[in-house]
Amino acid sequence: MLESLTIKNYALIDDVSLHFDPGFVIVTGETGAGKSIMLGALALLLGERAETKAISDKTRKSVIEATFSGIDPQLQDVLESNGLEWNPQELIVRREVSPSGRSRAFVNDTPVTLQVLSAVTGNLVDIHSQHSNIVLSQSSSHLSIIDAFAGNKGILADYKKDFSKYVALRAKIKKIRERIEKNRENRDFIVFQLEQLDKIKPREGELKQIEQEFDMLSDSDQIREDLGEAYNLLEAGDRAMIPSLSIVSDSLSKVNMSLFEEDGGEELMRRLESLRIELKDISETVYDYLDRVESDPARLAKVTARMNLLYDAIKHFKVSDEAGLVNLHADLRQRLDSIDGGDIDIAEMETEAKSLARELKTKAGLLTEARKRAAAEFADILTMTAKPLGLPNLRFEVELTQGKLTSEGQDSAEFVCSFNKNHAMQPMSKVASGGETARLMLSIKSIMAKCMNLPTVIFDEVDTGVSGEIADKMGGMMKRMGKEMQVIAITHLPQVAAKGDSHFKVYKTDNEERTVSHVRRLSDEERIRELAGMLSGTTVNEAAMLNARELLGSAE
Repeated sequence: MLESLTIKNYALIDDVSLHFDPGFVIVTGETGAGKSIMLGALALLLGERAETKAISDKTRKSVIEATFSGIDPQLQDVLESNGLEWNPQELIVRREVSPSGRSRAFVNDTPVTLQVLSAVTGNLVDIHSQHSNIVLSQSSSHLSIIDAFAGNKGILADYKKDFSKYVALRAKIKKIRERIEKNRENRDFIVFQLEQLDKIKPREGELKQIEQEFDMLSDSDQIREDLGEAYNLLEAGDRAMIPSLSIVSDSLSKVNMSLFEEDGGEELMRRLESLRIELKDISETVYDYLDRVESDPARLAKVTARMNLLYDAIKHFKVSDEAGLVNLHADLRQRLDSIDGGDIDIAEMETEAKSLARELKTKAGLLTEARKRAAAEFADILTMTAKPLGLPNLRFEVELTQGKLTSEGQDSAEFVCSFNKNHAMQPMSKVASGGETARLMLSIKSIMAKCMNLPTVIFDEVDTGVSGEIADKMGGMMKRMGKEMQVIAITHLPQVAAKGDSHFKVYKTDNEERTVSHVRRLSDEERIRELAGMLSGTTVNEAAMLNARELLGSAE
């Protein structure tokens, strides 16, 4: 249940901290006092979009925080799957909105996305407003109500998973068909291009290798001359370095090197030998290069032709290099294979899609049977629940019709009813007045709150359009709901307010700068005076006080 609510710097509310009890909680106040502000703050905790205009003091952030106790164990999976701490005794949610418009959400002091926040708080509290009456009266919401009543959550989730797979498979088939058809239109051109590339047979890295060979062959004479000169300087000429090093070594060996070095010149001789060996290795490498250079005009012509062929192909096929040619060659081959063999792949996928469609049809049939049973039971319970609320001639049914498979199954649902004798039943949205809609919605909520196992339900003036005895009965229904869950009702009707187990009042005051909304819990005596004001208007006399006491007494 909702144990506490703190609102800071939100609209007309500066700083309010409220603590709620179990049972039936009443909230009253003059129109415009700020009751809707409380609901707006709570809606932020349910994941609603934040607006900076709701921040009254633009120098500080707006903060809304709620504490829930007695957490349903079914919420544990939701929390732990999102990396949140599980505490069955308490759960704290907070929403912060900065003046810049940045919004942050927290669950048990851990930052979360609005999607996660909504998934968590959606299992903790439900706000039913007059707008909800409109939504619930629309046929688009009727099927979800029947599913919740029937307990179809598991089978519906399983069906939706398969339906998503089916839709994705059909989309894939369609996309492949479109691609094959498009390729078929271009098949002749693809074959023509493929034949050209088959003749060229491009290989990745080939062009670089050919360019290097071309450079060597086209300048072979100069390269041989330069390498030969280098080899002669190292090994064979009159000025050859390697033979000269041998002469240097012989000359130094005749000198008494101990006159200069303690080791007798051994280190110097080792250095000379190391230099000779390194030069010898360089000489052999240069000779190897020289041996590899040939003057071959025929090979040069062949290499030149291949290089120009690749250059022309790169330009013709509008790719950046020979790797682009290789990739295009493979892609064209794949596209041609897809065209020529695509029907086989399509046939296999069509077979899979038909099998999946049969499974969906079976699961949709199970949903339909469950919905038919639930629809009849729901109609009976709703009729019995709503008739005492001044609807003695109510007739109510759930019309289920079958059609094409959708993400919700093969069914659509429509609530049809009649409030008068001998009147044909019509869709609820067409025949119900505001007061009748409110009574039906309260009845539906009282049934669904139990099915959905919601710990807290908030009614925002659900009693609009009724008065007197009917208001008293609606209040009694909410009080009975309050014995099984926490019910918070915002109301203008004293008959409803008198039924509450606790009572809060929303009111405004003016200071030098602005108008501020406040919320306080009423004592027993303050509650009598509040009810008296609701009964008599602005003047609260002794008769009104007496009526208020009698109203409270009869409610108890």
